[in-house]
Amino acid sequence: MKFACIGTYPPRECGIGSFTSDLYHSMLGDINQNENEGFIIAMKNSDEEYSYPKEVKLTIQQENRNEYIAAAKHINNSGADVCILQHEYGIFGGQSGIYILSLLHSLKIHLVVTLHTISNTPSYTEKAILKEICKMANMVVVMNLKAIDFLTDIYDVPREKIAFIEHGVPDFHFDQKKVKKEFKLEEKKILLTFGFLSRNKGIEVAIKALPKLVKKHPNIIYLVLGKIHPSVMRCSGDEYLIYLKQLVKKLKLEDHVVIPNSYIPQDDLFKYLYASDIYITPYNNEAQITSGTLSYAIGAGAAVISTPYWHATELLANGRGRLFDFHNSNQLADILIELLDNPNTLNALRKNAYEYGRNLTWPKIGAKYNLHVFNILQDEIETKGQSFDILIMPQFSLKHIHRLTDDTGIRQHAKFSIPSLQDGYCLDDNARALLMALLAYTEKNNYKALELCPIYLSYIQYMQNDDGTFRNFLGFDRSFLDEVGSEDSFGRTIWALGYLLGNPPNYSYYQSGQSIFLKAVPVFEKLKSIRSIANTIVGISYYLQRNPTDDSMTELLSRLSKKLVTSYEENSSDTWRWFEPFLTYDNAMLPLALLHSTEIHNDDKIRATAFRSMEFLISKTFTNGYLSIIGNDRWYEKDEKRATFAQQPLDVMAMILLFQQAFKLTKNEEYLNKLFKSYMWFLGENDLRISLYDSETNGCCDGLESYGVNRNQGAESTLAYVISHLTVLKAHKDFNREIFAKKRLAKKISQNVIN
Repeated sequence: MKFACIGTYPPRECGIGSFTSDLYHSMLGDINQNENEGFIIAMKNSDEEYSYPKEVKLTIQQENRNEYIAAAKHINNSGADVCILQHEYGIFGGQSGIYILSLLHSLKIHLVVTLHTISNTPSYTEKAILKEICKMANMVVVMNLKAIDFLTDIYDVPREKIAFIEHGVPDFHFDQKKVKKEFKLEEKKILLTFGFLSRNKGIEVAIKALPKLVKKHPNIIYLVLGKIHPSVMRCSGDEYLIYLKQLVKKLKLEDHVVIPNSYIPQDDLFKYLYASDIYITPYNNEAQITSGTLSYAIGAGAAVISTPYWHATELLANGRGRLFDFHNSNQLADILIELLDNPNTLNALRKNAYEYGRNLTWPKIGAKYNLHVFNILQDEIETKGQSFDILIMPQFSLKHIHRLTDDTGIRQHAKFSIPSLQDGYCLDDNARALLMALLAYTEKNNYKALELCPIYLSYIQYMQNDDGTFRNFLGFDRSFLDEVGSEDSFGRTIWALGYLLGNPPNYSYYQSGQSIFLKAVPVFEKLKSIRSIANTIVGISYYLQRNPTDDSMTELLSRLSKKLVTSYEENSSDTWRWFEPFLTYDNAMLPLALLHSTEIHNDDKIRATAFRSMEFLISKTFTNGYLSIIGNDRWYEKDEKRATFAQQPLDVMAMILLFQQAFKLTKNEEYLNKLFKSYMWFLGENDLRISLYDSETNGCCDGLESYGVNRNQGAESTLAYVISHLTVLKAHKDFNREIFAKKRLAKKISQNVIN
């Protein structure tokens, strides 16, 4: 994908410029970085002269309408697939920035618009301009949920056009004690506000709160970092700065307030954020839909106190900060005293902010932009030869998962669709449930699934023994039913934990998962079951995707992989290319594990073993053009007849995951074809031509028997279906990305030939 970004850009000192730069680099830095390329069209004032970086290919003088037209032509001829516009009325020329419409009307490519200001009481011109921009846009990005209502109710923007993607934050980390020492402020309690200064920022409100605070905490320093906003300087000079300094002098706060009136580089800014004890945004009115400074503070894990403007009300909810009334210095002083007097309360705010801020880092925000843009471009993608149609899939639902889950974990079994309490819980299912919930959150942004994660993770934590092993079964009365669980349950748990560590939804879950995972590591090389080893390999592979420098874990992965290869070499022949002298259950996990290992090690022997065994398994399960799983009633011994029935959903899930990983490594579309055929087993493309998915309960039946379907809908079968469903959705996205990449390559080759 090639994209053009329009906005202000560094070295121009502007919040939108920083946003544009961070977004540009994060979109290039996504997992598809070898496919993505982009460039910048920078907005500037007529009196500005900057030395822009190489990605800036063109500039537009704000008040020169002809340059907007020229920029549109440049973009259209650049080979870009999409234009991403940062919209703020004040950075474009003409009344209320109307000149930008000349550029947008001339564009011949897709348009994505990020709105930095949305008024609920716009002027006639402001409303007309924004409505026209949104009409031309394929997608409108907002950073506050309230903005969605504004756009639909005031500007008549269709809801399906609007994407909610929060303001990104740089991924900096500093130690508070060290940066305080660096700034020679280690003996001080630091209050901080930063950003361009203007009357609406309410700095005077915070200053007026200090006398009451200083009486109780005389070591307070209030840092106001930033300079007078350029537009304010043009209109009224440094009048506001003079007023603030006079106020400081009047209140005898010269030893407690520092206002350097200078633009602070981003690295230093984050140092100050980490050094601060409390961050304050004392803005004077509610009409601020987005605040980059507030997002930065949350991203740094600062304890934030703010007036209740729109963005703050939303971002500081759920214990991530504190609010005080507009212009109420006395209330602000009381909150400051309360927090400084109660370090535990203060630290709780910091912790909540930091955990939430982990979801706002630019790599994650850039990935969301990329995903949304890819979805937009799919309408143009040539899908001839596409292996499957996701429109025939049932609507995604977690209804039965919620029915099976209580505050202990997910229950093992169900009588039809009703949970069977007497059968209690098991580790296998709670590990699968954790994997399912994480996938649902990753692929569907399903926050209800995310809310289930602590339940399943706490079950896993509760079942771990001191030596790193796990118990498996727990009664409904929460009594342990075994001392040490099966190796299979151990391996499945490591798989789920590894996926969590490779794809953490937040830092808290990462810490919890890491503690359990690392405690279990000494058990890895003691495993005897090759399926347990296979599941463990998958978990380690996910872990190493996020921790690639862990050399000891990389070596451990290699040793475990060689155990599977050795098992294959000892049992395989020209007619039986398999790891054992029989095909039993969860067969696809064995080649799947080696494909995951190949992704880390790129070992030719491991790779060859993976593909040979996979093709052998395909030859035994796809003989009739649809998936026919090895039955569990007597399995399939070498040189004997295979069992057809007692087919289990778990085996189907493993096949789907196998084909997904094979496609990821080879880009061979035939694997996607088999992936979807495997999924259709759930919907009736099987030996009995009957569906196992229950559209009324949103559960999955437990198996395919000779007499028909086992109508019980336990955790294992439903989790296998849901994970399979999510894997198909992910494979569909991956496939379209590959199609798009091929199209881009063909387009480049064509352009080179013409040139």
